[in-house]
Amino acid sequence: MKTELKAKFLQHILDKKKGDEGFTLIELLVVIIIIGILSAIALPSFLNQANKAKQSEAKTYVGSLNKGQQAYFTEKGSFGALTDLGVGIKSQTVNYIYASAAQGTGTGVNAYSNSSLTGTSNVVRNYSGKVSLISEGSSSDATSIAILCETTAVGAGPIEPTTGQTCAGNSTAVGK
Repeated sequence: MKTELKAKFLQHILDKKKGDEGFTLIELLVVIIIIGILSAIALPSFLNQANKAKQSEAKTYVGSLNKGQQAYFTEKGSFGALTDLGVGIKSQTVNYIYASAAQGTGTGVNAYSNSSLTGTSNVVRNYSGKVSLISEGSSSDATSIAILCETTAVGAGPIEPTTGQTCAGNSTAVGK
């Protein structure tokens, strides 16, 4: 009888160990709370990166238009329209519409390029650029200079820089 009692006791202990497999409700709740806290921290950062990528597109495109205007002026002696520059930029993408045009005459000629949002957005900014000429003293030589400006308010329309060296109010220079 004694051995039978030992066998039943051992059987009871082994059955009890098999029944304890798995996680308790408290353990599962702790893991879910930790995952929730981590996602609350990471999600805003992730969404911000997506907006930065959209703005990076506009910065790159308007900067390329500025460089294209400078190269076009070097070759042709005048500034050109977006289609004349040959920089391989579409005039409209998912996020922005791009434009570039020459303004003024003589030594006061300049080229203005900008990005305009395709829709209303409260998270991304617009960019504008300007290429101007600076006369070199009394000679007829001129140097082209460019500036890239970012609107200070998100969703605001593009603001034309005052010259190739300074941004207008409500915008700041990028890359200086």
